[in-house]
Amino acid sequence: MSAKATEKIQAMTELVDQTETNLLECKVCFEKYSQQKKHRPRNLPCGHVMCLECVSSLAHPRNFKLECPFCRRSCKSSETSDCLPLLHLMEILNPSTNNAVVPGRTIGTAEDVTTSASQVLTFSLSFGGWGTLINPTGVAVCQTSGCVAVVHDGKKRIKLFTFNGSCIQQFGERGEAGNDIRYPTDVTVTLDGHIVVTDSGDRSVKVFDFHGRGKLVISESFCLPWGLDTMPQNDIIMSDSEAGILYCLTADFKKGELKGVKKLYSNLCHPRKVAVSQSSGVITVIEHLMAKAPSYGSTRVKIFSADMKLISQVDSFGLNLVFPSKIYASDVAFSREGHIIVTDAFNQAVFCLGKPGECPVAKPIITQGLSYPLALTYTADNSLIVLDGGDHSLKLYTAS
Repeated sequence: MSAKATEKIQAMTELVDQTETNLLECKVCFEKYSQQKKHRPRNLPCGHVMCLECVSSLAHPRNFKLECPFCRRSCKSSETSDCLPLLHLMEILNPSTNNAVVPGRTIGTAEDVTTSASQVLTFSLSFGGWGTLINPTGVAVCQTSGCVAVVHDGKKRIKLFTFNGSCIQQFGERGEAGNDIRYPTDVTVTLDGHIVVTDSGDRSVKVFDFHGRGKLVISESFCLPWGLDTMPQNDIIMSDSEAGILYCLTADFKKGELKGVKKLYSNLCHPRKVAVSQSSGVITVIEHLMAKAPSYGSTRVKIFSADMKLISQVDSFGLNLVFPSKIYASDVAFSREGHIIVTDAFNQAVFCLGKPGECPVAKPIITQGLSYPLALTYTADNSLIVLDGGDHSLKLYTAS
């Protein structure tokens, strides 16, 4: 090796060392940042960065307010957020270490999550990532074809993946034409394999077949269509966040014929994601009570019977009584055993809320390896797929 090459290697080594010392170290406790929750880098509203443990230590135990130790600007701990540039830089500089953390950790015994003592979720695979997916918002599983449908902000709004991460199909043009998708918010797959998307850009619901051919556009004076799920009888349940209504959409998807739009429930508070139990028909919807972002509001999970009678409800405050940290539900799904499972964007975790009659329960399932979990879905074999908006990826956890 020449002297010039040696000098370059030494310079690069010094640059990496300086980066790790100056950028990848918390300037409050002087611990190195990591992907793990305890020392994840957090942005303060003023722009300064410290680890999550220091944010928690400096925050007042009652009002959760803290002063930035560098500029003395006040903020709440809930107003901090992951410093994604530093997390991405950590992945680039030391990918092997960070990949070891990504798989996550299953907390508690198998009985916490399922009725079978042998069923435990373990990390299996992560796929997607920035470029492949751009700001994804919804995920669903097609049980007939065994693939995963994701909606995101790319040129082709819908992508279909196999369970091993291979992209097998993409369609749904970004544009202004009738079947084009402007801003997708959620996706579901019907029992006969049609992909249904809510498009808040033109306030419609759009249906495609597996090959990407537009079959139907439903626009019934919706205000802000948002969450979607498929009902046991192959109808679609949809939440209108602005109108506060749950709709049932009935159609012959193969022929592209709309049969009816029925209001199931009204007077909801900004309903977003919705889920239906395929075994019992129980419906769960997430309401956003005060706010537009996890930093400023709270959520409420409402549970209805198949005939739309309210079974129970619990909000972030109620869950805080059974779990020490505020839970901000971003999506909801049912496991095969009928447990209500939610992603929590605030705690970067996945929780089990128990069966419909058991709320409030808050048992963590996954607490590591997630940056900003936005959505989740279950496969036919009860494996869990989590859509992580923080690194634009899908993470598969298998049941064993």
